[in-house]
Amino acid sequence: MSIKLNEAIFNKFPEIESKRLLFRQLRKDDASYILSIRTDKKVSRYIDTVAPQTIKDSEKRISRIQTTFNEQKGITWAIVDKITNTLIGDFGIWRLDKDNSRGEIGYVLDPRYWGKGYMKETITTLVHYAFNDLNLHSLEANVNPDNKNSKQLLLNVGFKQEAYFRENYLFDGRFLDSEIYCLLKSDIA
Repeated sequence: MSIKLNEAIFNKFPEIESKRLLFRQLRKDDASYILSIRTDKKVSRYIDTVAPQTIKDSEKRISRIQTTFNEQKGITWAIVDKITNTLIGDFGIWRLDKDNSRGEIGYVLDPRYWGKGYMKETITTLVHYAFNDLNLHSLEANVNPDNKNSKQLLLNVGFKQEAYFRENYLFDGRFLDSEIYCLLKSDIA
């Protein structure tokens, strides 16, 4: 069986909508929102990467995201509340493995929007896009084991835990554990 990634989606950034949200390309003027969200202690405690320190750091992140899209290695959307036109987070499909039609997802959401179904709406919308438009076979999520809300969210939308890796990731001078979750296209068909 051969499954080919739909590379045509990289010709123009795909803007997508759900009931309450708009998913669009991140822009340089989003840098202050990105900085605010990613430096919030409630968010950063589960992101095992160095948090941006300045707007310039966030601009560099946005530039890397745009390069990743241009190189057809991933897609990251800004999550925008349609009513207020406010950026409330981001969602990406990255580490695209074209040979195996698999990608890894990652996401952050402004804590003021937690518990209101925004991330479930995001994941549901963009997972369908990944399977039906991008033509991926599977998605994975690498989760900090302490992030109970993220794990529950993934389980609620159909992801299954695939693995628990002990001390497989070095961050900030410490080895950390990782939990891997997976969703197959056939799981939601």
